[in-house]
Amino acid sequence: MKRIFLIVADSMGVGAAPDAHMYRNGDGDDTGSDTYGSLCGYKGFAAPFLTRMGIGNIEGMPEGRVRAEAPIGAFGRMREISAGKDTVTGHWELSGIISEKEMPTYPGGFPEDLLERISSVWKRGWLCNRPYSGTQVIADFGRAHMETGKLIVYTSADSVFQVAAHEGVVPIEELYRCCGAAREILTGEHAVGRVIARPFTGQWPDFQRTANRRDYALEPPAATMCDLISTAGLEVIGIGKIGDIFAHRGITREIHTVSNADGMGKTLEAVRQSFTGLCFVNLVDFDMKYGHRRDTLGYAEAVMEMDRFLQELYGLLRDDDCMIVTADHGCDPGHIGTDHTREYVPVLIAGGKIPSVSLGTRSSFADLGKTCTELLGIDASALAGTSFAMKFKL
Repeated sequence: MKRIFLIVADSMGVGAAPDAHMYRNGDGDDTGSDTYGSLCGYKGFAAPFLTRMGIGNIEGMPEGRVRAEAPIGAFGRMREISAGKDTVTGHWELSGIISEKEMPTYPGGFPEDLLERISSVWKRGWLCNRPYSGTQVIADFGRAHMETGKLIVYTSADSVFQVAAHEGVVPIEELYRCCGAAREILTGEHAVGRVIARPFTGQWPDFQRTANRRDYALEPPAATMCDLISTAGLEVIGIGKIGDIFAHRGITREIHTVSNADGMGKTLEAVRQSFTGLCFVNLVDFDMKYGHRRDTLGYAEAVMEMDRFLQELYGLLRDDDCMIVTADHGCDPGHIGTDHTREYVPVLIAGGKIPSVSLGTRSSFADLGKTCTELLGIDASALAGTSFAMKFKL
């Protein structure tokens, strides 16, 4: 392969993993979660191109799921074996790193002495400091923030330290500096997966988050497929928050986006360009706008929009290209709670040289990173996982 277009439909799981019962969600756990299944249950939902790619043919799919008579490529599902179900862990495993220890979470808020250390660098105080919905926290604390200049600090069920500030009170660059300083302090036992800048605008009670979000992730502890591909002299184009997730390591070109539509448009621009390597795309709206908010209708409509994009992308592929659709975890809008859900994720691969073949159930997400690296002709022995490139007989 000369070019691989890897599309992460953020949170589009395809059914509860065997260890779903071990992961808490609201008042229960992740048993029975099925993100894609919840969408299929929505009247009017149709994803004909995903169906052609074989999403309904995946091993373990329930009876009644629409199947393709002859899928246009390879299809299967992958099980996450890393500890945790967050974005960073999922992307790292997709890229060849298994995380044996779950990243720290703070259901009771962050220790006060830790916040004192961070705020002494900020030269600003803080508000909130507990798990909160990102939209609700600015509704409840936005006015106090505007009156005092204190930053709104909150977390979620994920390993995140989130900082919200009004763009008219704290300039964007100052917010970014504050988050960068927090990232430097949040190490060791407090090494959260991400520090996230969450700017907003408006006046109380009508505050709105803006598209100027920025993520500050931990640096991967070992080599990823991005490192191996870029070190070999090929391009790794990161579209969306890919660069942020990998602490900007191994990414040769970063293209930030403000929405799924923007990310899909920039991917279509990339496929028309000449390069050799990996185009790694994250479409975050599924998770951020619909999964966490348990908005099944919005999620379903967003997947149908992606389905049309995938068909267009497929039509632009060259003979030595392939496209891959997968996810980093689940976030079932029909499940209890508002957290990510521990699920299998799809792996759907299509392109001129990819045969119609079942990949079965892969034992880890890392199988994908190893396969992508090998398909580009690069030694992938440094990565975890088991390649399935031999199934394609290229």
